[in-house]
Amino acid sequence: MPAILDEPTAASARGDAATSDAELLSLVIPVFNEKDSLEPLFAEIAEVAATNRLRIEVIFVDDGSTDGSWATIERIAAADERVKAIRFRRNFGKAAALAAGFKRAAGRSIMTLDADLQDDPHEIPRFLAELRDGLDVVSGWKKLRHDPWHKVWPSRVFNGMVGAVTGVRLHDHNCGMKAYRAEALREVRLYGELHRFVPVLAAARGFKVGELVINHRERKFGHSKYGFRRFAKGFLDLLTVKFLTGFGHRPQHLLGNIGLFPVGIGLLGMLFLAVNAVVRIASEHTVGASSTTQIVIAIISVGLLLFGAQLAIAGLIAELIVDRGPGKNEPYCIAETIDPS
Repeated sequence: MPAILDEPTAASARGDAATSDAELLSLVIPVFNEKDSLEPLFAEIAEVAATNRLRIEVIFVDDGSTDGSWATIERIAAADERVKAIRFRRNFGKAAALAAGFKRAAGRSIMTLDADLQDDPHEIPRFLAELRDGLDVVSGWKKLRHDPWHKVWPSRVFNGMVGAVTGVRLHDHNCGMKAYRAEALREVRLYGELHRFVPVLAAARGFKVGELVINHRERKFGHSKYGFRRFAKGFLDLLTVKFLTGFGHRPQHLLGNIGLFPVGIGLLGMLFLAVNAVVRIASEHTVGASSTTQIVIAIISVGLLLFGAQLAIAGLIAELIVDRGPGKNEPYCIAETIDPS
């Protein structure tokens, strides 16, 4: 059961969680049409880093923005050598943006936050404190949300469903503000919409996951990028995550168990036909199922037996190829990067 941590306090936010000068914190920020919020966001991050003596690098990942966000990122990077940046050739999605940022992050601790200013950078020290206290993944919980009801309630339903299916019960899987030990991120691969399931994937590998109540701010610039399609994709990815965490290295346990059901029904059908034949012979064809019924039962039984056998064979083939196939291509294409180091 993930740990639920206390509400924000002024004392903890001011510096109780300050990290040592030698420890580098990587902040990965996916960007999609957020030009108006980028400079205020970086100014807040820089202020928090100075106040709490944090050694940071900020990695902006421009996920195919068309509003001039990249020009703003270039301007920020030119003024501060702590800034790295990646620009995608087109929009590949948040999971791909985070994956690219994680790959280039050099810190032992890595945090993510959204670029729209709704995530409060002053919460950063509190996340780091919980990592030092033993958690491997800390997920933000926007307990008091400044979003319209038609986004809040579906999100709550989705979070409850994720907890029920995966056993990792967090109040806000969708929160973009999370902190990780770098070794936890090395254990997961992101694609599709799997970014919201990183705590689930990490927990499946044995890492300790908790959540932290954070300050959620009202949107000042732009508009939400999410709609109904987000929840449809999220449900499909939830099925993917359930398979990866439960059967990713033993697919035969899933396919084989599913195949046993039709095989069992098929065998019962064949047994019924055998018993019926014996009864009809013993009673000189006066008792038992009619010929038409027997034909129907035979067709259904044979079909179920073949279907179950195919599932079992598919499971065996999956067992042979799991983790043995060629390496996958990255789920994104980079146009250019900025890396002062």
